[in-house]
Amino acid sequence: MAEPRGPAGGGGAGGEGLGRSRGGFTSKLHLSADGRCRPLSLVVTGGQRADCTQCEPVLEKICVPRPGPGRPRSRPDGLAADKAYSNGPCRRYLRRRNIRHTIPEKSDSQAARRRKGSRGGRPPGFDEERYKKRNTVERAINKLKQARAVATRYDKRRYVYLGTATVAALVIWLRT
Repeated sequence: MAEPRGPAGGGGAGGEGLGRSRGGFTSKLHLSADGRCRPLSLVVTGGQRADCTQCEPVLEKICVPRPGPGRPRSRPDGLAADKAYSNGPCRRYLRRRNIRHTIPEKSDSQAARRRKGSRGGRPPGFDEERYKKRNTVERAINKLKQARAVATRYDKRRYVYLGTATVAALVIWLRT
């Protein structure tokens, strides 16, 4: 007699964008936003998933139509992110796609680079004025959370929650 299996495609809590974190059994909504606090792409993961692992999936989902003929834009002009994205793989990905980025360097990375001396390389460029605009993502998240269903996540299924967040993002786009 065969053992009963879960749904095809992995299923389980991980497949539903739920996971254990400090706050309990939660989920995370990773997103990118433009300069007017409008969401460009959304990804739902479990609560324990690190932000830096979702840099590529979030940026790969950006698709902004051009006014007139032509393929939609999939590469932002620039990126301002917090220290969670200050690691080698994220920086290499951004350089490979020619995306200008402003990400502060973590203090332990600075110390390791200084210990290496001249072999440690030079510090990554950092523009404080561009970094001040990073709050647009935080404001976009706050706008999304105005929709109570996004803020509370009563939806049990990942794809339903992502749909709810997408509808909230569409409302933001229509209001601006």
